[in-house]
Amino acid sequence: MEEKTVVTPYGSGEGKKVEVERMFDKIAPKYDLLNRVLSLGIDVRWRKRMIGYLKEDAPKRLLDVATGTADVAIMAAKMLKPESVVGIDIANQMLELGRGKIGREGLERVVTLEAGDSERMRFEADAFDAVTVAFGVRNFENLEKGLAEIHRVLRPGGKAVILEFSKPGIFPLKQIYNAYFRYVLPLIGRLTSRDMRAYSYLFESVQAFPEGQDFLNILTKLGYQNPTCERLTFGICSIYSATK
Repeated sequence: MEEKTVVTPYGSGEGKKVEVERMFDKIAPKYDLLNRVLSLGIDVRWRKRMIGYLKEDAPKRLLDVATGTADVAIMAAKMLKPESVVGIDIANQMLELGRGKIGREGLERVVTLEAGDSERMRFEADAFDAVTVAFGVRNFENLEKGLAEIHRVLRPGGKAVILEFSKPGIFPLKQIYNAYFRYVLPLIGRLTSRDMRAYSYLFESVQAFPEGQDFLNILTKLGYQNPTCERLTFGICSIYSATK
């Protein structure tokens, strides 16, 4: 089922896409540091496992949607050795930081970043062997439209792999997780990035996201084949995989 509750970072009425872009541009300078600190470094392992889903496919052309500061794009270039990786994002400040990281890694010939909207991509149909999205689909203004665009740009037989937060259901982890995301994260976010709402939004958007079987049902509805879900770290996040 489609996400019923539209959760936005600031509630300004300007639309989710506009607010998400503004939020990530604001927190961009501290984004990588906060990811490492707030996840205790586990997010790096999650991303590696997601990219590992593509090892046997050996994609030559890879698209990373909602690439942010290019963590996944860079990691995929190193692990998969594709001919090209294109990363797109709506937040230009994040992209600028990502370009700096790509330059320091010497990957300019392989990885390119550009401003782009996940729901209206400029690429032709069947353009990519694989598409990755790490912690990005939750921020789509229209979830089904964004997933349909990913399906469109995938070649037949190509694979989409999506990493996204989910909600643990085991006591007492569920209660600890909810308290951490609802109270601790916003406080740390306010102290470091001066944007408490960005991390309150994280909790709210995870709560509203159609995870697990609901998300697999959306993928099936949109024409994806063989959708799967792997829950990681007691269900804190999940990897979804499906082919065109």
